[in-house]
Order: sequence, then structure tokens, then C-alpha cells
Amino acid sequence: MSGSTGMAREASGGTTPAYFNIDPEAALAELGGPVTTEGFAEMARACAAGRDDLVGRGLGEDGQKRLRLFSTWEITRYLIPVAPAYFRRVLKAHPDLPQGRSESAGGAKWFTLDEVLRLRAHFAAEGSRTKEYKPYRPPGQPAKVVGVANFKGGVGKSSTCAHLAMSAALDGYRVLVIDLDSQGSLTSIFGGRVADEWQTVFPMIAGHHARHLRATNQGRIDRGEAPLPLDETLTAALDVDPRDLVQKTHWPNIDLIGAQLNLYWAEFQIPVWRMRAQGWKLWDALSDALEEGGLLEEYDIVFLDTPPALGYLTINGLAAADILLVPLGASFLEFDSTGRFLDMLHATFSSIEEGENMAARALGREETAFEWDAVRAVLTRYDGAQQGEMAALMQSYLGKTLSPHRQDFTALIGQAGEQVSGIYEADYRDFNRETYARGRETFDQTYAAFKRLLIGTWHRDVAAAAQRADAPA
Repeated sequence: MSGSTGMAREASGGTTPAYFNIDPEAALAELGGPVTTEGFAEMARACAAGRDDLVGRGLGEDGQKRLRLFSTWEITRYLIPVAPAYFRRVLKAHPDLPQGRSESAGGAKWFTLDEVLRLRAHFAAEGSRTKEYKPYRPPGQPAKVVGVANFKGGVGKSSTCAHLAMSAALDGYRVLVIDLDSQGSLTSIFGGRVADEWQTVFPMIAGHHARHLRATNQGRIDRGEAPLPLDETLTAALDVDPRDLVQKTHWPNIDLIGAQLNLYWAEFQIPVWRMRAQGWKLWDALSDALEEGGLLEEYDIVFLDTPPALGYLTINGLAAADILLVPLGASFLEFDSTGRFLDMLHATFSSIEEGENMAARALGREETAFEWDAVRAVLTRYDGAQQGEMAALMQSYLGKTLSPHRQDFTALIGQAGEQVSGIYEADYRDFNRETYARGRETFDQTYAAFKRLLIGTWHRDVAAAAQRADAPA
């Protein structure tokens, strides 16, 4: 034994670290051959097979995801604010209402979410006016668009977006979720099937550019100039109705516009279109498509899950958003990264404003000014025992921008992630009641904080509309 090795053994209590004395021949035997580009395809196929296996475990016999049933206990505790005894009396007095089903004689009654929504509508029409059976949505106001973004991966962006959508659906809102991330995590959670980029937001953005070109060409023709050509992609996009991209999910009041890998090509195509047509406001493509396609009237809330990068798809999502949520963990690296993300948002959107407004001022037109109803950072995967001091420091610097509610990590959240589902899709009978209630409470609190933002922004819009109506002409 060499002197150095003996000293290492002595210093470590007789056991050397695993990185000492590695035998080159043994390392070579473990190494395997070099990896070619085809090797990535093999790895991708293995991941796809594993993904299909995991997703398939939550599917019904027809290959579709199924939402679990909800018990009387859950309904009266979480969904419809009535006492269990009163709930049962109402069902008995109204046999035309959904009666639920029991797994055994005299057992608890279980209902589909669609049945719960029908029951909620009945209580809203016939029940006490002092209780909130249906969530607040002022008439005449469009849906609120909620962007969930951060360019650091692994911060809980997709899961936060999915759980907020599920919370809102359980609350009775009509929800549309749009996956802007070509990785398609949100699409997987909601069981979406997307064949190619033509079933994503890609044709919405392409169609917006094509309509801009068509309007530009009319001006060119009027001036005697040759029109800019529309290729097959742009011509085809003109015929796509955004509503045709929407697919149903296993949630009766959550619809989806999904994503898949080919959506990433939009990041390369958008700058090419912009170079050819400098006047095209690419950042307005998604928001205009949502409005012109009627989707802001069909839904109450639209959630956008953005890619973990500040690319063109993210810019579209951020520009379309009324409310921006930025998930992050309570760590130095995530705090630092999020600060850089916010700095990039400032640089990006102020640059757009500056470029647009130079021309607007010269032509006497209205200037561009981006505005969001609210921006909040949300702490995710929080461990109070380990991260309390860091979270307090972040709160002291960010103030109101950081939501005071911290989304705890619990066993329920971990298991839901392993099963490619949300915690609201987990059957509470698979846990003890305390574990379920604790796991659910952290997401219920996250939703409550979000709902206060939602209601506040809608109420502000109503007050502003009333003020405009009362203003003298």
C-alpha cells in the first residue's frame, strides 16, 4: 500500500472515497462503444416506449384517460358548500338530479365531475344567495389569459399550470390550457394526442403572419408593386380555425391545445417571417388569434404553459397574458436565475416598445405599451424546515411580487408526479386522510392566492368600464 493511499484510509476512517484507485481496464470494460447520431434515436425510442408505458397505466380500456369519481364527502367539503345531510336531502327530493353510485349496499355515493357541475348549477339556481356555488365571472368581460413562465427548467412550471387549471375546473370555471412547450409535458398530463405541428398553436401564428402579408400585398398592389408570395404553409394556415385545434380532455370543463416536438420549428420560422415583413407584430400573433377565434368568449380562463426559454413562443405567451405567474424554488440559484429572467423580460419588451414607438411618434400613431394586470412569483416544492430562511430573504427583496403562499412538497405531490397525473386526480383512498388533506391544501392555497388576483383584475376591469361609460363624450 502506498503512503498516500494509507494516509487517505487513515483520514477517512479506513475507507477510501469511491473515486480513488479506479482501475483503467475495469473502467474501459464498463464504457461501451462510442455513440453515433443514431444512438440518440435509439435512446429516444427507449424513452418513448417508457413514456407510453407510464402514461398507459392511467388509461382506460379504450386508451383514453379517465377522471376519477368524487365522493359525497369530497363534494361537500371541497366543491359545493353544503352540509352532507342537506346534500343528501336535496338529492332525495329531486330524483331527476344525478344520484351517484355506490360500490356497496349502503356505501358512499360517488359522482363524475360532470355530475358535480350539474349539481352545482342546481344549488346555484335554488340554494342560498349568500353562498358561492358558482365562481365569480363578470358578464361582458373576456376570459383572463394566464401565462406561466420561467426560463429555468425544473421549477414546477408545467405542474403549477396544470394544477391551477384543475383547481379552476373544480371551482366551476371553463378552462382552456395551451401548451407552448414542444416538450409537451402539459399535453401529457391532460392526455392530449398531437400528430404534428398543425394541431398546435403553429397554424395560429402562421395564419396571423399570412393575414399580415395579405394586407401588405394589397397596399403593394395599389402602389403598382409586386406582391410578396405566400407559400403553401401560409396559405394552408389561413384556412385553420383556432377552435378546430382545441381537443377535449378527460376533464369535462378543461380543453386543450397541445404541443409536440415539431412545434419547436416555430422558433426558426418566426424570425424568417419577421425578416421578410418588418411590420409584422409577431408578439401579437397568439393574442389576436385567441380573440379573433372567439376563444376568449368560450372560456373563463386560458392558461399558457411556456417553454423554459425566452424564445418567440414564450414572447407570444407573455404578450398574450393578462396575469403572469413565475414559479421558482427557494434556492439561491433559482432566485438568481429568476432575477435574470425578469431582467430579460424588461430588456425584450422595452426594446419592442422602443422600436415600435419611434415609428409611431413619427407617424402620429398611438404608441405601444405592454401591460399586465398582475405579475407574481410563486414558490414551489417548498420545504419549510430547510428553506425558511431563504424564502424569508426572497420575500424581503421581492415584496408583493412574491406570493406569500408557499407551495409545499408532500408525499401526495410526489406520487401524483410519478403517475403522470395531478394531485386532484389522485383518489384520496390511496392515502390516509391527513396526507391527502395536507397535500391538497397546499395547492388549494396556491389556487386561492391566484383566484384573488383573478377576481381583483376582473373587478378592476368592471370598474374601469363603468368609469368610461359615465365619462362625458
